Amino acid sequence: MADSIHQHRLPTDTDDGLLVVMSGPSGVGKTTIARAVDRAIADALFSVSATTRAQTRADVEGVDYHFVNEPTFRAMIAQDAFLEWAEVFGRLYGTPQAWVDEQLRRGRVVICDIDVEGARQIKAKMPDALTLFVLPPSEDELLERLRARKREGEDAIQRRFAEAKREIAAARASGVYEHFLVNEDLEASIAQAIALVTNARARTKR
Repeated sequence: MADSIHQHRLPTDTDDGLLVVMSGPSGVGKTTIARAVDRAIADALFSVSATTRAQTRADVEGVDYHFVNEPTFRAMIAQDAFLEWAEVFGRLYGTPQAWVDEQLRRGRVVICDIDVEGARQIKAKMPDALTLFVLPPSEDELLERLRARKREGEDAIQRRFAEAKREIAAARASGVYEHFLVNEDLEASIAQAIALVTNARARTKR
């Protein structure tokens, strides 16, 4: 019975599912590029993380996060139910594997917007994932982009800038990323990212 359910296919199912992992520091344009890839590919989906943080009025369950309590999350860790997980400021965040597996089986492109440590965990479990790290043209340009957002004071900007440099160094040293995409021109970077995903998907189908 389980096999028949597993093999049941929908008319929209294909054989070219692809997991795309995109990383990059704050201010580099990673999320803008990831969302452009999502819009450009009809059957692309963003992975939705599970979290133990409290749901706010602005949050939509299943869209922003899957909200669970800590015992449930810890039980999922024990069951090896996450592709990756981390604790951030006392809250737990993770990418549930069952949903990702189901979408890939149905031929979807699943996009994970994740940090370097998360990407390392995912690549260890799913070595066929396409991994992209978005870089700024230079450190000076990244600092200017962080300032241009006008969201924080200079002290906070400098802390974010230091964290961005640490993350870039960690990404280069990790051996996880197949492609480093320098976001000098946003439209060109979007086109490059779409091409990388499309080409990787074509190889998967073959």
